Amino acid sequence: MPKRVLQGTVVSDKNDKTIVVRVERRFTHPLLKKTVRRSKKYQAHDADNTHKVGDVVMIQEGAPISKHKRWVVLSGAAAEAK
Repeated sequence: MPKRVLQGTVVSDKNDKTIVVRVERRFTHPLLKKTVRRSKKYQAHDADNTHKVGDVVMIQEGAPISKHKRWVVLSGAAAEAK
């Protein structure tokens, strides 16, 4: 089974080799038929401490690195688009 890849925005880079990424998903509410936005935060491993708050990054799931970290930063989404 392939590993999931998500795109989100860095909201915290205070920890060493760790960033917190907010991933937003949009869906239509089943009853109200209105577009709803929900977000979730993931802690991701950033080995080089290269990403800062506000960066758009791609993260991929992987083996557990610590108690809360199960995601690894692939690269900046802006770099992939170019």
